[in-house]
Amino acid sequence: MAEDKRLDKSIIDSQSPMGYTEWKQKLQENSGLSFTLDYSAAAVGATNTLNDQDTFSGGVLRLFGQWDLIGRESANTGSLIFKVENRHGYTDPSANGVKDEIGYVGLMYPTFSDIGTRYTNFFWKQNLNEGDIEIVVGFLDATDWVDVYALASPWTGFSNFAFATGGATIALPDDAALGAYFNAMLTDEIYLITGFTDSNADSTDPLNGFDTFTDHEFIKTIELGWVTSRERFYLDNTHLTYWQSDERVAAGVNDGQGASFSYSHSFDEKWMPFFRAGYAKDGGTLLQKSVSTGLGYHWGSNNSLLGLGVNWGEPNEDTFGSSDLKDQISIELFTRLQVTQYFQLTPDIQYIRDPALNTEADDSWVFGLRARLYL
Repeated sequence: MAEDKRLDKSIIDSQSPMGYTEWKQKLQENSGLSFTLDYSAAAVGATNTLNDQDTFSGGVLRLFGQWDLIGRESANTGSLIFKVENRHGYTDPSANGVKDEIGYVGLMYPTFSDIGTRYTNFFWKQNLNEGDIEIVVGFLDATDWVDVYALASPWTGFSNFAFATGGATIALPDDAALGAYFNAMLTDEIYLITGFTDSNADSTDPLNGFDTFTDHEFIKTIELGWVTSRERFYLDNTHLTYWQSDERVAAGVNDGQGASFSYSHSFDEKWMPFFRAGYAKDGGTLLQKSVSTGLGYHWGSNNSLLGLGVNWGEPNEDTFGSSDLKDQISIELFTRLQVTQYFQLTPDIQYIRDPALNTEADDSWVFGLRARLYL
C-alpha cells in the first residue's frame, strides 16, 4: 500500500474521484483502517510447448489492508494485517501453467493460478522501541519476511520467480502459514529478521493450519542484513539468509537447509543493480543452485520501471529424483508503465534456454502482458 501511494506520477495525468480518496483518508484518520482493492490480469504466450496449448491467461481480485488498533499516535503501533484473494483462470491452465507447458523448473506468473478464493495474511503486527522492533504472529506469507528486495513482487516486478525469494532455492510454504517473525534494527544500519512458519499450510483452508501446526513441520529462517537507513530498507539492502526445513512426512519431502545472498542498491533514485545467489540441500526446493543478476531503472518523469534479469539455475536432484536434468538459463525483460495514477500495464518477454523438463526443445520464448487496476 505504501508503494502504491508513492506512485503518484503517471503517463496520463488523472486522479481518482476526490470523494473516494477523501473518504479513504478520513477513514484512516478516524478509525486507523487503510485498505486497497485491486484487480490484476495476465495474458501469456509461449513457443515450443510440450502440448498443443501455447496461450494462457488469468486474473486475481484482492482486498488487503491494515487496521491500526493500538498506539495509533505513537511509533509503537499494534495492527491487524489482512489480505484475501480470488485467483481464477481465463484459460485452463491459467497463466501460471505456462511453466509446465514449456518444461521449466521454476515458477512463472506464480500469482495467476486458478486456485479460487484463498487467504494470504491475517496476523497481528506489534511495533516496539519506537518502531525499531517488529513482532508478527498469525497467518503469514513468508515471502514478506524472507530474502526481500525491491524488485521481488510478482505483482509489480519480475514475473519469473527466479528473480524473487531465494531464486527458487528456499523451501517456501503456501501463503496463510501459521507462524511468527521477529524483526529488529540492531543499529541504524544492521537488521535481524528471524522466525518460522508451518510448512503444511493451505491458503484455501487456513484454519486447518491449527491442526497441521501440531505436526511440528516448520521452516525456520534467520537473516542478517545491512541497509543505509531504515527508510531505505528496500532500496539499499545487502543480506544473508539461512533456512532450515523439517521433514514433511505425509508429503514425502525430506528435510533440508540452505542459504541465500542478496545485494541491491539504488543510485540517483533511478538505477538499481542487483546480484543474488542461493543454495539448497534437499528440502523439496525447485532449484538447488541459483545465481541472478540484473537491474531496475525508473525512467521518464513518472514512476514507470524497466527491469532486466539473467538467472542460471540447477534443478534440485532430490526433488526430481535425477541428477541428469539440464541447467537452465532464464532471461527476463519487462517494463512497468504507470499509465494513470491507479493503473499499471506491464509487458514482458522471457527467454528460457534448456528448460530442464523439456526433452523436445532447447529453448522457449515467453511473452506476457500484465495489467493492474487499484483503488
